[in-house]
Amino acid sequence: MSETFLYKYLNNPSPTGFETNGQQIWMEFLKPYVDEFITDVYGTVVAVINPGSDYKVVLEAHADEISWFVNYINSNGFIYLKRNGGSDHMIAPSKRVNIFSDNGIVKGVFGWPAIHTRKDGKETPPKLSNIFIDVGAENDDEVRAMGIHPGTVITFEDELTEVNEKYYCGRALDNRIGGYMIAKLGQRIYEEGWRPDYTLYLVNSVQEEVGLRGAEMISRRLAPDLAIITDVTHDTTTPMIEKEVQGDIRCGRGPVLTIGPSVHNVLHKFIVDICKKEDISFQYDAASRSTGTDTEAFAYSSTGVPSALISVALRYMHTTVEMCQKEDVEACIGLMTSAIKKLKKGQKFSYF
Repeated sequence: MSETFLYKYLNNPSPTGFETNGQQIWMEFLKPYVDEFITDVYGTVVAVINPGSDYKVVLEAHADEISWFVNYINSNGFIYLKRNGGSDHMIAPSKRVNIFSDNGIVKGVFGWPAIHTRKDGKETPPKLSNIFIDVGAENDDEVRAMGIHPGTVITFEDELTEVNEKYYCGRALDNRIGGYMIAKLGQRIYEEGWRPDYTLYLVNSVQEEVGLRGAEMISRRLAPDLAIITDVTHDTTTPMIEKEVQGDIRCGRGPVLTIGPSVHNVLHKFIVDICKKEDISFQYDAASRSTGTDTEAFAYSSTGVPSALISVALRYMHTTVEMCQKEDVEACIGLMTSAIKKLKKGQKFSYF
């Protein structure tokens, strides 16, 4: 059941600003295991366990994936793009795409000139200004007749697969693998018969990829007493990455615990102590200013919310072949489960 949910959830496109279908899949899975749902006007979904307590804990992931917008259709029917989030123009040529037109999904490809035809044999790198999509149209009128216009959203076609039976591989593991993990946690504690004596919010936020916007909105509405965020971070062991700059993070070494200004030191230590007592392998990461995750949105909400970040090491972020180890996913679920079970209603995380 969980594996079926994982593939259904990961394979469903959820572009930033258009996450609704993915959120419905997430809610459908969690419905038997939670008491109620909260939704907001932009599509963030909160699964609630034991509502009504005056002590509220958040476990959060973001639901959206990077994508593209149609920006311009030229007279020959070729489509030029704008980014929706941090989409990587370098990987676009020769990729297949789904275009979410007014008439349904239209198939297309990122075209690229054959090596034989490039001027004087010179290599022109892909740039946002020169990548384009071909939908097999003769002209711009034919493209528009397909229901495609500026603002139409586009995703890569690639779906979830596995590598060497150890890795999940595909697009949008950033960060729907996080949404999977908190949903799996909700299922697990229900089947174990455990319920918190506080209100537990499992939050699947929208629009992280364009500035943490969904988390900003829902953090103000929920006003939690603490928040644990889960996301992905960079495996730095692959070629072309400098560990001196990016740190030393590896798939297979367990959850990554970030230290940085937005991470509350006392809550962070609480999680580290759990790892040590339960012999859970983990890794440290350092954030000089911002973690680049929804941690900041919760930490700096209202008068401040003690927040911590638990991440999964990921290879090739913002590509169609993002990879993370299955064992790391299970370890993160286990760590978060232990953390919420050890929390006590009214527990304070304070420096003084």
